[in-house]
Amino acid sequence: MLPSGDCKPTNPPTDAGTPDAGSSTRLTREQLMDPEACKGCHSKHFQDWAGSMHAYAADDPVFIAMNKRGQRETNGELGDFCVKCHAPMAVRTGATTDGLNLASLPQKLKGVTCYFCHTVNGIEQDHQSNNPLTLANDDVMRGPFNDPYVSSAHYAGYSPFLNRDRIESATLCGTCHDIVNGHGTHIERTFAEWKGSVFSQQIVGTTCGQCHMDQSLELEPVANIANAPLRRSHSHLFPAVDNAVTPFPDEASAQRLIAANQAFLNTTLHSALCVRGFPGQASMFVVLDNVASGHAFPSGASQDRRLWVELEAFAGGQRIYSSGVIQNNGQPVTDLLATDPDLWLMRDRLFDDVGHEVHDFWDAKCYTSLQLPAQITLSPSDPRFFQSHIVKFYPSGAGGSSSIPTYPDRVRMRVRLSPIGQDVLQDLIASGDLTDLGARDKAVVYDVGQLLEWTAATVTERFVDQQGFPVACISRTNLLGAADKYLATPKTTCPSPANGTSGALQTQSNPD
Repeated sequence: MLPSGDCKPTNPPTDAGTPDAGSSTRLTREQLMDPEACKGCHSKHFQDWAGSMHAYAADDPVFIAMNKRGQRETNGELGDFCVKCHAPMAVRTGATTDGLNLASLPQKLKGVTCYFCHTVNGIEQDHQSNNPLTLANDDVMRGPFNDPYVSSAHYAGYSPFLNRDRIESATLCGTCHDIVNGHGTHIERTFAEWKGSVFSQQIVGTTCGQCHMDQSLELEPVANIANAPLRRSHSHLFPAVDNAVTPFPDEASAQRLIAANQAFLNTTLHSALCVRGFPGQASMFVVLDNVASGHAFPSGASQDRRLWVELEAFAGGQRIYSSGVIQNNGQPVTDLLATDPDLWLMRDRLFDDVGHEVHDFWDAKCYTSLQLPAQITLSPSDPRFFQSHIVKFYPSGAGGSSSIPTYPDRVRMRVRLSPIGQDVLQDLIASGDLTDLGARDKAVVYDVGQLLEWTAATVTERFVDQQGFPVACISRTNLLGAADKYLATPKTTCPSPANGTSGALQTQSNPD
């Protein structure tokens, strides 16, 4: 018997048909496909989701522009490659084959919807194709609880794919966050990076949902219905790095996601800033450790992301050295490549089969990557512990063989992140594919981790290195400048010019 006082669906879509014969209020499959039908009973989850990048996925003007360009440049061969993840229900219902008609489709078919995730019942293959999830396509909404509570609104079931405490849940996320293009190039590797990290290990690991879906501190009902059991509720905002570049669904929601992303990024990296040498022969180095992302960083569409180090040194109130300094957040950091030989820019670069750099993922035959690797072990006694301690010397010259003319009295360092580079946005505008200039103007530049300000008074560590140079460092975490560390070195899947054979370089070189 259904409990009395159940939540009634609010504003069911007019084209959803009539409820089934089993209940006068139970939603049909067609009604369940519309997230608006979920809002009345799951208001908190709906509010989170409605401001998330999952909801925004098919409305994002940058995605729309990129898909438009890809369809044109491949003569339509791109097909449903992008839209299978950005509007999966539109593809599965036959409403689109290429995403070019998304503007004319009902909103319920856009984005990664409630129905799409909560009716998953399997994976066709192990991430060898884009979004190989299988759906039950029924009127049962599945969730993380193995004792589901069936209300008069819809049938309920359990799925390990939706249980953030089960390893299977990560495989669900990986189907759209591990992408191989039509040439067999692994252009997005977030799931693979996670699988190769300590975070995928059963006992000490952390799943995607455990990081990106905050769990409530208190037990609470997950639906606004009478007699609903108390559960640990989970956020559906999914903070990471991307943000809406339009006021989606409104400005307040867009700012909420930006704030959540920033809070996420505040704890992603550990860092140390060190000054080495003495007057007349001084240099600096920065050590970064990707301690909390659970995968390489930056991840996802790393060919379009821009992560870099901004470093400035001063003496007597005058700036004597700088690298990675842009004039304003609207300037592409790639503008510095021609004049800043020390720029530490962490991203993917894509190439065709003859070694020419390409800028669109559908042309990529191979890639080089300068990401920060994920943690391999949590044990400091394991030599692999230090393989994620990545170092860059300033000025350029491994081991500090180059120097600045004056010993600094103040050095300032921060790590900056553009989820999508201004150069990418400006290129899409120049091609006529991105017409919403607000997308360029609202693109956010985040600071990642902690800003470090080095002076004689703020030094937290002093030592003499293997070459006999004195070193003074500042760190606000437990990262030590004296510990083993590995030079920032790109990984590549491109053929070696020397022998024409493909062979990935090591992510790190020998420790300093």
